[in-house]
Amino acid sequence: MKIQIIFICTVFLSCVNPFAPRLDLNDFGSSSILSDQKTVEGLLHNFRQSYLFKDTTVYGKLFSPDFIFIFRDYEKNTDVFWSRDEEMRTTYGLFQNSQRFDLTWNQTISSHEDSLLMQLTKSFNLTVTFNPSDVIRINGYANFTLARNSMDGEWHILRWRDESNF
Repeated sequence: MKIQIIFICTVFLSCVNPFAPRLDLNDFGSSSILSDQKTVEGLLHNFRQSYLFKDTTVYGKLFSPDFIFIFRDYEKNTDVFWSRDEEMRTTYGLFQNSQRFDLTWNQTISSHEDSLLMQLTKSFNLTVTFNPSDVIRINGYANFTLARNSMDGEWHILRWRDESNF
């Protein structure tokens, strides 16, 4: 009886569960879905991934604490500004109430950079699927001001002016 218990315990403890693979501990390795934000390309990649996976944790890491979002309210003919907190609340609600996002960064329209600050305008296409009969397609430009604290620091979005058809 004692040998049978030892045998059963050994079998259970030595099994590898194929449905729970080991954790990949490589930071930003080839299998990682996130990129290093020390490059602008990495920041834009992480932006896209946050939309694809509807991940507000990744999304929040894109923005500077003093972030400002700006868009044009054409009905009131005025610009609307909001803070990082409002951006996070709004995006969280959008992520919760949609089924799927498809974000494509297209060409760079303009780019001006020094060591710690960058002005970047990128064209984009965003498709938001709320349900199969409610799909919104947004096209336009994202006019970003990016900042980092040091030459080897991560880029963060300081200001984002949405210049889209929405």
